[in-house]
Amino acid sequence: MNIAMWLRALQVIPRISKSEWDSLDIISRWLISTRAAVLVMTFLSAGIAGILAYQHGRFHLGLWVLLALGLILAHATNNLINDYTDYIKGVDKDNYYRAQYGPQPLEHGLMTKRQMLGFILVTGLLALIAGLVLVYVRGYLALILLGAGAFFLLFYTYPLKYIALGELSVLIVWGPLMIGGGYFVITGLWDWNVVIASLPYALGVTTVIFGKHIDKFLPDKEKGIHTLPVILGEGLARKVVVAMTILQYLSVIYLVVISFFTPVLLIVILALWTFFKVLWPMYKHPKPEDKPEDYPTDAWPLWFVASAFVHNRRFGMLYLLGLIVDAVLRVFVL
Repeated sequence: MNIAMWLRALQVIPRISKSEWDSLDIISRWLISTRAAVLVMTFLSAGIAGILAYQHGRFHLGLWVLLALGLILAHATNNLINDYTDYIKGVDKDNYYRAQYGPQPLEHGLMTKRQMLGFILVTGLLALIAGLVLVYVRGYLALILLGAGAFFLLFYTYPLKYIALGELSVLIVWGPLMIGGGYFVITGLWDWNVVIASLPYALGVTTVIFGKHIDKFLPDKEKGIHTLPVILGEGLARKVVVAMTILQYLSVIYLVVISFFTPVLLIVILALWTFFKVLWPMYKHPKPEDKPEDYPTDAWPLWFVASAFVHNRRFGMLYLLGLIVDAVLRVFVL
C-alpha cells in the first residue's frame, strides 16, 4: 500500500513516469486513472443531498452511503470512459491538452486498452449495483433517475460534449440529478425546492467544466469538438463563467429570502474573497500563451479551470458548512 500516493492523488492529478506507475499498488493506479482529485465535487453533491434529508428529519445513513458510493463510482467510470473514448478517437494525440496536465493512462502507455476496460467494467459494475439497490428500495422513479444518470455517463464524452451539450449535462447531473435525485432516494420524497437548492453548487461545478473547455478552446476547435465555449467564442465564454459564479450567490440569497434556508447560509459570501482574488482577475483577460513566472509549474497548462476549481471548492465547502449549521438549528433550536 502507498497511502502517501493515495492522499496525493485525492488532492491533485499527479504526473508520474512509467517506472513510477509500475511500482504503484492497484488502488493508487485506480485513483490516478479516475482523476480522483475531482471526485470531491461529486462527494459534495451527495453530502448536500444527505444534509437536506437530515434537515427534514428523513436522513438514512445506509441509503446515503449507497448513494455517495454509487455517485462517486459513476463519476469515476465516466472519467475512465472519457479517456478511453478520446484515445480511440485519436483526440489525445500530439500532446493534446488532456495529455499535458496529468497522465492519460492509454496515451502515455501506462495501461493497455484491456486493462483500462477492466477498470471501466469493475468500477461501472459497482456503481450499477449501488444504483440497483436504491431502485429496489425506492421504485420506478429511482429507476428513471438511474437511467438518466447512465445516459449522461455513457454519452457525455460522445456525442454530448461534441455538440455543445456537455456543459448543460454537467449542470443537470450535479444539481437536479445528484442532489434532487439523491434527496429522493434517501427520503422517498421529490421536492422541487431541493432541486432549486441544488443549483448554487451545480452552477459551481459547471463553471469548472466551462473553464476546462475554455482552456482547451483552440485545440477543441481544431479537432472539431464543438464545446459550448467553442460555439460562444473564448471572450463570451469567460463572461458566462463569471455570470454563473455570481448566480451562485444570488440563488443562495433567494433561498434565504423565501425562508427555505436560514440566514446562516449567507456564510457563502466569504467565498467572494476567492472570487475577487483568484477567479475574477484571471477571467478578465485571455489565457497567457506561456506560463507566468509566478504560476505553479504543476498546474500549467490549467488556467481558467484551476481558478474555477479553487473557487468552487471554497464555495462548496462553505455551502456544505452552512447547510450543516442550518440543519442543526432547525432540528435542535428552531
